[in-house]
Amino acid sequence: MTETAEKPEKAKRPQQVYTLLVEVGRSANDGLPKGSTGAGLLCYASGVDEAEAVRETVAILKQAEMAPLDVTGYGTLAEREKAGDEIDAAEKELMQRALDENSVVVAQMTPFYDAKA
Repeated sequence: MTETAEKPEKAKRPQQVYTLLVEVGRSANDGLPKGSTGAGLLCYASGVDEAEAVRETVAILKQAEMAPLDVTGYGTLAEREKAGDEIDAAEKELMQRALDENSVVVAQMTPFYDAKA
């Protein structure tokens, strides 16, 4: 008769929402405006840590045929408030949506254009 040792249950780390700024380049079918050279995307992404939030965001953007180039993290709601950021109700609502849906919410897209106009 063999006994199976039960694995201790890992403590589940809570999901948090991170504010990320993602710079994307151009790729076919990316949906960016004609003539733009890329864009900056303000995203709210859930994850147990910022690294997971970044990985999930990059994966989703790649599925959407976008070309992520760089990601800058600005922390959680609590971290941003502690740093003195003013966060309005609409922004908090989008953060809560990302948390509730365990997802990535693109809150704003700013296209970039070549300065040689």
